[in-house]
Amino acid sequence: MSSTQTVAPVEKPKVERKQSIDPQTVQKLEKSLAHRPEKTELVERNILKDDSVAPALQAAKEKLQRSQLEDKLEHALQARPKPEELVKEGILKDTDIPPV
Repeated sequence: MSSTQTVAPVEKPKVERKQSIDPQTVQKLEKSLAHRPEKTELVERNILKDDSVAPALQAAKEKLQRSQLEDKLEHALQARPKPEELVKEGILKDTDIPPV
């Protein structure tokens, strides 16, 4: 065989694969995918996480946010008025104050 001759590639016979999903299921999935909500809507509904942070940092971000929320709640609880002050302002009645 000389170096100028080319060999035609051998074509393999095409094997028909059997679908693992029936055609009705395929149509149903395609229809569902066509009507699925946008990613922004899923983030707004808290179905998906906001991915503005790298995946490696998402857990740290969530932990920090939770810690900040806990601190804010603790501060709000400490700053709330005493039941006696609420009675003076007419918000609570004397009978609404729990016994100490």
